[in-house]
Amino acid sequence: MEQLKHECGVAMIRLLKPLEYYERKYGTWRYGFNKLYLMMEKQHNRGQEGAGLATVSLTTAPGHEYMFREKAEGKNAITEIFSRVNPSMTGELLMGHLRYSTTGKSGLTFVHPFLRRNNWRAKNLCLCGNFNMTNIDEVFQFITAQGQSPRIFADTYITLELMGHRLDREAERLFSMAKQDGLQGTDITQYIEDNIDMGNVLRTTMPHFDGGYVMCGMTGSGEMFAVRDPWGIRPAFYYYDDEVAVLASERPVIQTTFNIEAQQVHELQPGKALMVRKNGTVTLQQIIEPKNYSACSFERIYFSRGSDRDIYIERKRLGEQLTPAIIKAIDGDVENTVFSYIPNTAEVAFWGMTDGLRRLNHDVRMEKVVWKDIKLRTFIAEGNERNDLAAHVYDITYGSLRPHKDNLVIIDDSIVRGTTLKESIFKILDRLKPKKIVMVSSSPQIRYPDYYGIDMSRLEELCAFQAAIALIKERNMQQLIADTYRACKQTETDENYVRAIYAPFSVEEINQKIVSMLRPEGMTTPVELVFQSIEGLHEACPNHPGDWYFTG
Repeated sequence: MEQLKHECGVAMIRLLKPLEYYERKYGTWRYGFNKLYLMMEKQHNRGQEGAGLATVSLTTAPGHEYMFREKAEGKNAITEIFSRVNPSMTGELLMGHLRYSTTGKSGLTFVHPFLRRNNWRAKNLCLCGNFNMTNIDEVFQFITAQGQSPRIFADTYITLELMGHRLDREAERLFSMAKQDGLQGTDITQYIEDNIDMGNVLRTTMPHFDGGYVMCGMTGSGEMFAVRDPWGIRPAFYYYDDEVAVLASERPVIQTTFNIEAQQVHELQPGKALMVRKNGTVTLQQIIEPKNYSACSFERIYFSRGSDRDIYIERKRLGEQLTPAIIKAIDGDVENTVFSYIPNTAEVAFWGMTDGLRRLNHDVRMEKVVWKDIKLRTFIAEGNERNDLAAHVYDITYGSLRPHKDNLVIIDDSIVRGTTLKESIFKILDRLKPKKIVMVSSSPQIRYPDYYGIDMSRLEELCAFQAAIALIKERNMQQLIADTYRACKQTETDENYVRAIYAPFSVEEINQKIVSMLRPEGMTTPVELVFQSIEGLHEACPNHPGDWYFTG
């Protein structure tokens, strides 16, 4: 429900046969574009700020363009960029990107893909990615020390320049080898294009970066690659057969677009790269040794599409595991309780919650209590619209519960800042006059910033942190704040000293303080918060242990 930024979406397609094959078999020159369009539309949940595509043709003669790119901003960006597609842009390599800014930078300049041009085909580089680099200052210092002078200080541009520099060195290495072998002119060019090793380029580029990423790229000579961070924070899935090699941020996107089964789609493992050579050879290479596996659990809780087979099961478990705490919150009075959910992404957890209640032999009263009138998600909406939307997008079903008699249980994916609850949800639910409102979060309390995945880099905005600070002040423990701040400023270790802020308080104490802070003026209905436990999270999502925003 809240203004939370998260991860972008990527899509890549390599057509492994001549373009004439697809036009003959599928009856259209747009086959590759149609598939890319579907892959991007099916990932529209991953970003509505902008979209871009790029293509590379392997058969274009010198003197004609062989790399094409289209970019647009806004919620209709996908439609806009594909409306510009024409036959001259057809290529064997296709790339698409859906943008949601995790850095606060907006504008067409920052919409992916990014191009680095050169008269040598092999030195042309096109990049897009789902990433947030946390050490970009250090990388910037490194490349400027090498003599480069980037025009823009942004992680995408700096990544492009560093990788482009390594691509230049790889081409020059092959140039020297070709000269030693006595080759000249276009024979040297052909030698470079036939032998360029993107594995070398990636192995000398990616170790410089710290962050969560899936970096996708293609060169003007026809090399395509996608590399995943060594912690496995950002997701990537791939599939290939004799016609295509494809990669996307989410598995069901590939399943739906190419009509294949879940077991045919593979997860790109941490530190590995999917490589497709100019000749169509598909390989996997270990670029960086895997580190402590930390796949983002928030992907499972909220961000990825719930149509994924495993995510569907996990979200149901998240809801089911909350059943005992919910029954306690309503004093066991299931008969006089209405259950609902908000937003739509919480629906699967809602079904898990109701399944858990039924297993305890309860009759469950389910109602569609809250409606979202404007079809625009406030998490992934355009930046300049978010604040106004928070207070106006929701409405209620009048008569969906009995005033002063029925409890109301509402399950949500997460409670981050609490802005939407305070400005909109609590106010409008209070109009129904329930006996009690139990607001349930299928995720634990979000206590810490996240610089690797979700854009929650401001600790002071998190409602759990605000509640802990308020409790400290109420109990005259301000010295704890000063000591924690001093420890954070005076050390460069990886130890998380902010844990000390939460240590004196139980989850329930923080819950109660959050309620008092988020309760709108004039609201009369009692409110209780129920959060997922850390243990419950890992029980439901055992293969995605990344939980640093919950545990620190």
